[in-house]
Amino acid sequence: MQALRARTIVVIGFVSAWAGAPALYAQGYPGKPVRIVVPYAPGGISDRLARLVGQNLSVAWSQPVVVENRPGGGTNIGSEAVAKSGADGYTILWAGIANTVMPALHPKLPYDPLKDFAWVTNLAKVPVLIVCHPSLPARNARELIALAKAKPGALSFGSAGIATSGHLAGELFKLDAKLDLVHIPYKGASQALVDTLSGQIPLYFGAMASPISHVKSGRLRAIALTTLKRSVAAPEIPTLHEQGVTGFETSTWYGVAVPAATPAPIVQKLQADIARAAELPNVRERLASEGAEFVTDTPEAFTVFVKNELAKWARVVRDAGIKAD
Repeated sequence: MQALRARTIVVIGFVSAWAGAPALYAQGYPGKPVRIVVPYAPGGISDRLARLVGQNLSVAWSQPVVVENRPGGGTNIGSEAVAKSGADGYTILWAGIANTVMPALHPKLPYDPLKDFAWVTNLAKVPVLIVCHPSLPARNARELIALAKAKPGALSFGSAGIATSGHLAGELFKLDAKLDLVHIPYKGASQALVDTLSGQIPLYFGAMASPISHVKSGRLRAIALTTLKRSVAAPEIPTLHEQGVTGFETSTWYGVAVPAATPAPIVQKLQADIARAAELPNVRERLASEGAEFVTDTPEAFTVFVKNELAKWARVVRDAGIKAD
């Protein structure tokens, strides 16, 4: 009996030690440089924000945080690289809306956004702003909808490209309001805005930071924001939701994911440390200038959000007939 008790104690002790190993591992994390993979070219808001957060994490961890740009394939190249990397918290994906659209556009992706990733936190979201040239006889969403219904197929809208947040918001708007608008994709926001400013195209859908200065100068007219609540950065601009397109919500968002098998204690530590990094003035000021709303949610809440985004954009891609560029 004493021998049995001794063996039981040894087994229980072994199980307890094994169960505590991930937590102990997280306590020593990170013990070497961490890599943040940004699946976009350098210079954009995703890249700039990743570098700001990375700098703050490097200070907090006393470890180098290296930002690596892996653009291409609509974020698929960088995302696949992270999905297939070691699940130890040392390779992080700087994720965004494209990660929930690509599965609908490319059914044979070499990775699965739910099975191959642990979703750490949604750092922030930025509303899409709908603007028009001042010559367009529409001063709000109701007037725009009435004009579009009176002239089906006559109005066009520009965006920064296929499957960008502006394009997706425009297609969702078309579906929800039952409109016939023609999408004109550009290779980036700059030329799309140039053509909207000159009146070549009447409407532009894009992340708030790009057109807002032209709205404030009076060269473009704001029609609506695409979030449920107004933006602190531009509280005078109403949302589509409050103008009758009830429940309409979409935004550009910036989040963090790691390979799926990453130990839960490391995922939790990453979420907490990134949330603290986002509170620092340099990140707050950068995001405030973009009209961002801070989220920094839990891994559980972010996973639910990603599942909802996947379902929403699968519907929009299917119903709108969007094809990969």
